[in-house]
Order: sequence, then structure tokens, then C-alpha cells
Amino acid sequence: MSGTPAPVDPRRWTALAFIAMAQFMVIMDTSIIGVALPEMQADLGFTQGDLSWVFNAYVVAFGGLLLLGGRLSDLFGARRMFSAGWVVLAAGSLMAGVANEIWVELAGRAVQGAGSALIAPSALTLLMMLFGSNPKELTKAFALYGAAAPAGGTAGVFLGGVITQYTSWPWVFYINIPVAVITLIAIPRLMPSAPARRGSIDIAGAFTATAGLGAIVYAVVRAPEVGWAAAETWLILAAGLALTGLFVAVQARRREPLMRLSILRTPSLAGANLAQLLLAGAWIPMWFFLNLYLQQVLGLGAFASGSALLPMTGAVMLMMIVAAPWFMSRFGPKTMIVSGMAALAAGMLWLSFVRPGGSYWIDVLPASLVAAVGMSLAFIPSLGMAISSARPEEGGLASGIVNTSYQIGSALGLAAMTAIAASQGAEELGDLTALTDGFSAAFIGAAAIATAGTVLAAATLRKPALQGGGASSPETQSAVNH
Repeated sequence: MSGTPAPVDPRRWTALAFIAMAQFMVIMDTSIIGVALPEMQADLGFTQGDLSWVFNAYVVAFGGLLLLGGRLSDLFGARRMFSAGWVVLAAGSLMAGVANEIWVELAGRAVQGAGSALIAPSALTLLMMLFGSNPKELTKAFALYGAAAPAGGTAGVFLGGVITQYTSWPWVFYINIPVAVITLIAIPRLMPSAPARRGSIDIAGAFTATAGLGAIVYAVVRAPEVGWAAAETWLILAAGLALTGLFVAVQARRREPLMRLSILRTPSLAGANLAQLLLAGAWIPMWFFLNLYLQQVLGLGAFASGSALLPMTGAVMLMMIVAAPWFMSRFGPKTMIVSGMAALAAGMLWLSFVRPGGSYWIDVLPASLVAAVGMSLAFIPSLGMAISSARPEEGGLASGIVNTSYQIGSALGLAAMTAIAASQGAEELGDLTALTDGFSAAFIGAAAIATAGTVLAAATLRKPALQGGGASSPETQSAVNH
């Protein structure tokens, strides 16, 4: 690293606030609709089975289009794609809010997901452009960015309850529009620009990646409803796997692929993305079923349930912003990821002892704080390793890959744990013992995912090299190594 530090630009911290806000919003949009679903069902005529697609339409579009979003960010510039993403997100939010038919609502949610797929990878690329030359500041920036994700997830539940109770369900979507307008005004003044690069857009790769990932998620999400043994489940899953295989074949042949397959051979990049996938696969189901336990078993209302999750969110934010950089400087990313996943598994296992007549202070709070510490320790270093291992000109691609890993892990983990919970009685509304047994089974399943993450992280990750190997700068590598 150069002996002369880069000049301090106070605006980059303001820019980081908007980048973190982007992460906050795209994650919040996955959770804010939860409390509003009953009113949406009554107004729009959703069946009980189809109601879940208000959530799934967003997640499938988001996860399926992230690789394309990363490629577009690399070709046309992160700032342009960041702006375009906010325009698309605002349009989708308006569409979802004014919807008076089911198909319009689901289309609006899918458009929201497409906008988020442009925002998320370009936001990470902008973060690297702003802070990549200063290792200490980069670690802090990653911490602030990382803390925005769990904050958005919990805030979605909390705000969804407040908005639904005091206004009406369309406002869970309209809330995105003023945020988008303010961000679009700020972008030209705060965000760094990069010239567009010559290159082609891999349409075939974008289609096969999106369709393949979408089909796999669709099959897993729908399986609890139609049955895991149903022909529909396995036919759709086979189609998704075939499309994913076709995507790999297309990438291997193209001169300018959507995803350079050799990027996965970059030291620790594949392992870091696997850690993100399994981290999301454990964390999101825990948050989802913990909220159900609070409301359906302990009898808390939507507002009280959201408030009950605030200590966990506060712990995550405090750990990520204050403690994670300190631990990274002393123990390195691999130790943090392994220990974090192990702590997350321990917290999940503790939560599996919830009781039908339990207490928030005994059954929920201590175990949720342990899980929050584990998530905090693992998230920042795995994210940093996944981004910094790639070439600088492929920052958008690396961002798209790691965001895809997290979103697909979220969708698949939640779908699988939902099936496990249902098989153990979680569909027996009103039977507190059966509900608790189902939720406990889901927590055990999530603990198993986190345990697998612990073992695989220990086996696959290694310290990033400071020179050679990957194409990241020594300063960037140092940020995640130290």
C-alpha cells in the first residue's frame, strides 16, 4: 500500500449511508409484506396457497437476475445501474401498491425484485470504488453495509405492522417511492462514476441463469403445497437443473460470458459464497419462524412481535459495526466465519427448546442473541472475501454472485424449513403444542445448515494472498486478511 493515504473526502461516508440504505431497502422489501398479507388476501382475493407468491415473486426475480445485474454494472458503470435500479424499484412499488388484481400485484413484486437485482451488485461495486484503497475504512464500510441487511429484515416486520395497523397495506410498497426519489437526487453528487466498457450482453446466459434459478426456487417453494413426491415438483426441479447446466455450457463457450467460470477457481471465492448461501439458509428461516412463534404461540401482536426482535437487530448492528472490525484485525476472516457459523448453530439449537407455554425472556431472547452474534461474526468476512477475491473490473460480477448466493440460500433454506415445520405440525393453527413442535423442528434444521457451514468453511477457506492469485489490489486483500 502507498505510504501516502488517499485524501479524505467526507462525502464518501454520506455516499455510504445511501449504499447502506439500498441494502436496507432491498432486504426490507422481502419482509415488510408479511404482516400485510391477510389484508391483501381479503382485498385482492388470493387463495391461502397463492398468498405466499407475494413474497416469492420478489425473491425469485431478485435472485434470478442478480448475475445479469452484476454484468450490467461492469459494462455500463455501477452508478448508472444503481440509478436505473432505483427507478425500476419505484415503478414496481407503485404497481404493487395500486394493484387491484392478483396478477398485477405479483407483476409489481417481480418488477421490484428486478430493480433490487440492479441495485444490490452495483451498490457493492460503488462501496469498493469509494473505500477499496483504504483497508481500515473498507472494513468499517463493510461493517456498516452488512449491518443494514438484518436491520432491514427486522425493520420490515416492525414497519409492516405499524403501516398496516395505522394506514393500509399499499403503503408497505409506497414507502419505497420517496426513498428512491431522494436517492436519485443524491446519486450524481455523491457516487463515483466509471466509464462504460465495451462488451456484449450474454442474453442466452442471462435467460438460462434466471430461468434455471427461478425454476429451482419455484420447485422448492411449491413442494410443501403439492408434495415433495409429486411429479410436478420433480419435473420443475429437473427443468431448473437442466437450465442451470445449459447456463454453465453457454458460459464455457462464449468469449464474453455473463459469468467467467474460472472466477470460481479464485482462492476462497467459492468457499466464501458457499458460506453466504448457508448463512442465509440458516438465518432467514430462524427469523421467519421466530416471528411466527412470538405471534402464534406466545400471542404477541404484530407490533409487539416486531419490537421483540429489536434486541437481536441491535446486537447484530453493534457487533458488525464495533466488534467485527476488531476481531477481523486480530483473527482473520476464516476464523471469524467458522466461529460465527458455529455460534449461529448453537443459537438455533438453543431455540429448538422453545415451549408451548414459554417466555420471551427465557425461551427467545438469550438464544436469539447468541444467534445474532454468530451471524454478525460470519457475515462481514465472508462478504469481504467474496468481493475482494475478484478482478477489479469484475467487481459487479462478484457482487452479483455473492448476492445471488445469499438470496438463493434464503429462498431454499426457508422453503426447506417450511416443509420440515409443516411435517411436524406447524400447520395446526390453534394447537400450540403442534405449532411449537413444528417450529422447533425448523430451528433444528436451521442449526444443521449452520453446522454444515461451519465444517465447509473450515475445509474450503484459506487466507487471501496479498499479491498474485486473485486480481484484487494488495490493499483490498489486506482489508479482508486483516
